[in-house]
Amino acid sequence: MPTEKNPEVLSLVVPVHNEEDTIDLFYQAMQDVKNQVNAEIDFHFIDDGSTDSTLSILRKLRDKDSHVHYVSFSRNFGKEAGLYAGLEQATGDYVAVMDVDLQDPPELLPKMLKEVQSGEYDAVGTRRVDRKGEAKVRSWFSAQFYKWMNKISQTHLVDGARDYRVMTRQMVNAILSMSENQRFSKGIFTWVGFRTKYIPFENRERVAGNTSWSFWSLTKYAIEGIVSFSTMPLTIVTYLGILSFGISIIGGVFIVIRALISNSSVAGWPSMVTIILFIGGIQMLSLGVIGRYLAAIFMETKRRPIYIAKETK
Repeated sequence: MPTEKNPEVLSLVVPVHNEEDTIDLFYQAMQDVKNQVNAEIDFHFIDDGSTDSTLSILRKLRDKDSHVHYVSFSRNFGKEAGLYAGLEQATGDYVAVMDVDLQDPPELLPKMLKEVQSGEYDAVGTRRVDRKGEAKVRSWFSAQFYKWMNKISQTHLVDGARDYRVMTRQMVNAILSMSENQRFSKGIFTWVGFRTKYIPFENRERVAGNTSWSFWSLTKYAIEGIVSFSTMPLTIVTYLGILSFGISIIGGVFIVIRALISNSSVAGWPSMVTIILFIGGIQMLSLGVIGRYLAAIFMETKRRPIYIAKETK
């Protein structure tokens, strides 16, 4: 008699940090769509050093459902470390990345998986078509980041793209092969290539709790993305140096010619101070940009682990 084929497995990677109010809601929402998914689902929650009762809730879920797995970090390592740990722990034929706050619509998951299972695509991601409920200033800066990032980097980022996506095992393995410490997953997802389709959806607010992403943390995250996938800031610094050098040569020639013609010394201490401050500012800016790249190299050469697991189930 022919042996019965084991069902394919979809692993859900869900990073969490102080999400005691959302985990049960997320788990229940996933039960509602579980039967619509043409695969067996297992959960891989990554507790990123939470200080509330997040870990206790995950333990209870694990006791109730053997398909629930979790990794608890020894401290907060950041969402990027959580994503990497989740992809590393996931064992399914397909892997999905989702946020626990239900801003990623669970009802899209069956369609996303079906598209990948068809073999036409290696990944199906999602993107927001609007930013309703988000502060206008934050939305504007986010749009500008995508706009300029695509201009200064060879890695194209889809505006409004979320981490929410379903990927084949082959694509996940390719992402895991990039074990760099300074991680920017949106860029990595694009850099590894593979055929990817994006499904648009309208923005949703968190179902409960508060986001841990402040404007400053998003700004630092954007800088990490630029440093990871573009050397354009270094090129701009080089051009500024050439420009300031050229201006100084022209200024020097002008001063000499003026002195020869008028036979007088050049006055204007305020303008001289302004010029010195301008050149000094360019130098400090240049050192800051170069220093940021050196800091990234410094952190990579340490070869520290991306995360440290304290508890795994």
